Amino acid sequence: MRYALFLGCQIPARVKQYEKSVRAVCEHVDIQLQDNRQFNCCGYPMRNSNPKAFLLSAVKNLALSEKMGLDMLVLCKCCYGSLKKAEYIMKDGGEWQDEVLMLLKREGLAYEGKTHIHHFLSVLYHKVDRQTLKEKIIRPYKGLKIATHYGCHALRPSQVTGFDNPIAPSLFDELVSMTGAVSIDWPKKLECCGAPAMGVNNDLSKALMVSKLVDGKSAGAHYICTACPYCQIQFDDVQHAMGDRLDENGMIPAVLYPQLLGLAMGLNETTLGIDMNQIDISGIRSYISEE
Repeated sequence: MRYALFLGCQIPARVKQYEKSVRAVCEHVDIQLQDNRQFNCCGYPMRNSNPKAFLLSAVKNLALSEKMGLDMLVLCKCCYGSLKKAEYIMKDGGEWQDEVLMLLKREGLAYEGKTHIHHFLSVLYHKVDRQTLKEKIIRPYKGLKIATHYGCHALRPSQVTGFDNPIAPSLFDELVSMTGAVSIDWPKKLECCGAPAMGVNNDLSKALMVSKLVDGKSAGAHYICTACPYCQIQFDDVQHAMGDRLDENGMIPAVLYPQLLGLAMGLNETTLGIDMNQIDISGIRSYISEE
């Protein structure tokens, strides 16, 4: 399997361990990733303020991937939702769509809807043979309880993203369970992490995050698991920055799914960027079975 890797803006700048761990896991399961330095912003920051600029920015990435003859593997759920939205809009045709195609043509690009967009979790779940994936897990977890955080942009609007059932998703839980860890049921599982409000209303953003952390902790979670840079920044960087303002009932370390999976596969901790998280997650080793 070969995909064009779309990193987005946040990962190279702020969550480099996400890229590191994804590359390590993909290499281990024979997923080939091809970079393209011409990829630009997914368009999300302009989605509500300048829809036409958003569409051009997003579709340019789709056209570049199409030129490569590859589907896209996306790590950020915000980018995933943005690119899927652009794909959805372009299928309808119309004035904006025609203008976007004209502007792309000036850059020697064309978009015919041939490329498809996949989130990293979707590729593991739908494209990698389950038995092959299970055989790669040589150090399964025992007694580890994980609170899966789905995030918002991959689930909704479901008719656009097609990621999973927006009301009762299970894809992420099944991938976590495959490692031997227990994906717990928790009431605020599908609520927002608060990241979209950061920088606009910081108090609200932090309150949403803390509410989820307390809920996850109350449900018995040892770690919260993410697969999106914005959510990871919220639960790792922001939670770390709050420090002692969070009592022991709120603090739960955040682990990226490829880190969780990579450790169960026996991959090198440095390669997975385990020491790059703001909140120490080295304690997760104690749940690894050596059998």
